[in-house]
Amino acid sequence: MDIGGTKTAILVVSPDGSVLSRSVAPTAVGAPERAAEAIEALVVAALERASVRAADVAALGVGVPGRVDRERGHVTLAVNLDWHDLPLGPRLAERLGIPVLVENDVRAAALGLHRRGLFGPVQSLALLAIGTGIAAGVVLDGVLHRGANGLAGEIGHVVVEPDGARCACGNRGCFETVAAGPAILSRTLDGWAARRNGHAPANAARTTAGEQTTGAEAAFAAAATGDPVAAAVVDRAGRAIAWGIHVLALAYDVERIVIGGGVSHAGEAFMAPIRRELDRYRATSPLAAEILKPDLVQLLPAASDAGAWGAVTVARESLGAGRAIAVADRREVGHA
Repeated sequence: MDIGGTKTAILVVSPDGSVLSRSVAPTAVGAPERAAEAIEALVVAALERASVRAADVAALGVGVPGRVDRERGHVTLAVNLDWHDLPLGPRLAERLGIPVLVENDVRAAALGLHRRGLFGPVQSLALLAIGTGIAAGVVLDGVLHRGANGLAGEIGHVVVEPDGARCACGNRGCFETVAAGPAILSRTLDGWAARRNGHAPANAARTTAGEQTTGAEAAFAAAATGDPVAAAVVDRAGRAIAWGIHVLALAYDVERIVIGGGVSHAGEAFMAPIRRELDRYRATSPLAAEILKPDLVQLLPAASDAGAWGAVTVARESLGAGRAIAVADRREVGHA
């Protein structure tokens, strides 16, 4: 189970790696006292679709955004879900009668990518997830890096614009306030509103179709048609994401940096400004040219279910089921 800021994805998987059922539902956000009950209902429905009883399940892996106390199964700080010290693992285990393993969602996804070998037989990789929030998961020498305080990879809350917008964490100008999905949409809508009120240049293009849609995809769609407001927002986000890639490359010197998350599903429209900024880094700095090798950055396929497969990986490894998980579909990936 992969619990994201907006949706929850569930895979029911057999011991040989075959998917018995896949389901997606809106995430139950902001109600910690009812979270376990709501999640139990989703799990039961997924098992019914797979014609599997809870008694047949060896373990349930759960990926959650934010800080997790893995030993106790508590979600200690999930800013975007407003969950604080929620004993999610114990509550689910009691309700379902099966072992439950809780892990940070992006770290779990990174571990799953490593174990499945989706990006080659590498020993180190980082997953930078750009969605409702922004976070990174890092595997070093085959070991998932969690950090001294269980907060390794919370790069979305690094301040990039000290006088920027207020972040859910309390600071101003965090990475998330520039490049996460809600920020991209909010900045684009604000820009369109200003344009309608006559505060944009007289020659600004009008993109009414894009303005009718919701979600960050509206900004990418409008930017692709030449809308200057959306293009400026997307370019700004791309520069920030390239900065995040550069930081991860210099901090961890990994063999692969994989870009994923819901915002990345915009594909080439998402990747183009990131590539431009990475090329600028390479052209101006020999160090950047050395660390940002052509095959370092790769785009995660939109339908890869990386978060849910990461949760499966966490569950399997808790059972001593070994590291290898079959990869049924090696989709084409993009380089930056």
